[in-house]
Amino acid sequence: MSGTFVGMPAFPKAAQEAVGNPTLRANLRHATHTIRAKRAAAVAEVSDWAALREAGKQIKDHTLRHLDRYLVQLEESVTAAGGTVHWAADAEEANRIVTRLVKETGESEVVKVKSMATQEIGLNEALEAEGIRAYETDLAELIVQLGKDRPSHILVPAIHRNRGEIRDIFAAEMSEWGRPAPEGLTDTPAELADAARLHLREKFLRARVGVSGANFMVAETGTLVVVESEGNGRMCLTLPETLISVVGIEKIVPTWRDLEVFLQTLPRSSTAERMNPYTSTWTGTTDGDGPRTFHLVLLDNGRTDTLADEVGRQALRCIRCSACLNVCPVYERAGGHAYGSVYPGPIGAILSPQLRGTGSEIDASLPYASSLCGACYEVCPVAIDIPEVLVHLRERVVQGGPVTLEGNRTVLKPAKGHAAERAAMRAARWAFARPGALRAGQRLASRTRRLHPRTLPGPGRAWSGSRDLPPVPAEPFRDWWQRTNGGDAGEGRAK
Repeated sequence: MSGTFVGMPAFPKAAQEAVGNPTLRANLRHATHTIRAKRAAAVAEVSDWAALREAGKQIKDHTLRHLDRYLVQLEESVTAAGGTVHWAADAEEANRIVTRLVKETGESEVVKVKSMATQEIGLNEALEAEGIRAYETDLAELIVQLGKDRPSHILVPAIHRNRGEIRDIFAAEMSEWGRPAPEGLTDTPAELADAARLHLREKFLRARVGVSGANFMVAETGTLVVVESEGNGRMCLTLPETLISVVGIEKIVPTWRDLEVFLQTLPRSSTAERMNPYTSTWTGTTDGDGPRTFHLVLLDNGRTDTLADEVGRQALRCIRCSACLNVCPVYERAGGHAYGSVYPGPIGAILSPQLRGTGSEIDASLPYASSLCGACYEVCPVAIDIPEVLVHLRERVVQGGPVTLEGNRTVLKPAKGHAAERAAMRAARWAFARPGALRAGQRLASRTRRLHPRTLPGPGRAWSGSRDLPPVPAEPFRDWWQRTNGGDAGEGRAK
């Protein structure tokens, strides 16, 4: 990836600041609770949801196992349909390709469909450095761009803003980017949407170059798919003369039949709709219909390294529905900015450290940004076991070990600051391997329970500073089991 947000501290510090913002917490609580309640109702309507979930998982896993074959097939299909395919190993190469393609058109402006991949590589900033201005057209992305802000949610990037804040942003900033906000603009949703519509209409009609991502790519036909709810995507995909799509290589599916599964699970998991209001598909170019030139930039940027990890690769199944964010108790309180990445929440906690590595302070902290409650796994429409990957990445941070970086196998050193954790795990391993020592330790802990501190000393203070230490039972379980004959005697079960 292009790096963390500039100046971002590790997750614990960033989250601590966010938790202290009552307005942010109120905005997040209201939005996430509303979205997840609607999603639960939408999913409950589908009698075969579990089967669809398993089908999505199987399709994604099959595709990832044969990704090389399907990518070649996709390139052949796109080329046969009149498009041009470019391969980008990393963010720098992708930005260089897109910048060159825009310059070749002679234009200095582009309109954009909401795209996580272009945010991941920092495309807007790269274009601006070359004198090209990129206009976000998704309503939430427009709010973020006008407010000189950062996205904090996969589906609703401005989820941390309320209506009053949005009104103030529109009134103060719209004139800097084009058509100003109407006089006397209020914070009613209808007026805010109308102000955005008038502001963007001029850009849609003037733009000659559009930039998009894609939710899916179909290998057998070379078709790209974008699902959205506002219609801005349809405008960006059809009106410009040149369309440039930047898409992660994991977004591919083999056939149209496979696509049918995800067009059922994605809208219900993301917007709680039975189907998306706008599902746009395009295959190459067609005379007299849509853009005359189409370029597809296939982005790696750490994805093949992630694919080499047998446990972590399941993160590449992600279809960016954001359901995991809306049920996560950590995200609800900390917000998306604390994750230091365009991918926040539980999926970001496992995806970012794999795409970027765990070398930075924030990436080494992200696998710990979870209570491991498992709610994220329960709602994931492609059954990504996020808690399993979190534990796997925690082990990588603490112990180091073999990984694939830029296609080469290497051995990571343990991250700094985890010496106490490594020592504790080694001590636990030693004790669990020796029943006698474990029994003696349990009895000692029980008999000295009145002397135990309420908070942990040293490095443990960070854990107990916001948690109550669980009290040690008066009697170890082993002793209770022996005394009651497995619960059959004394205070055991009723006869």
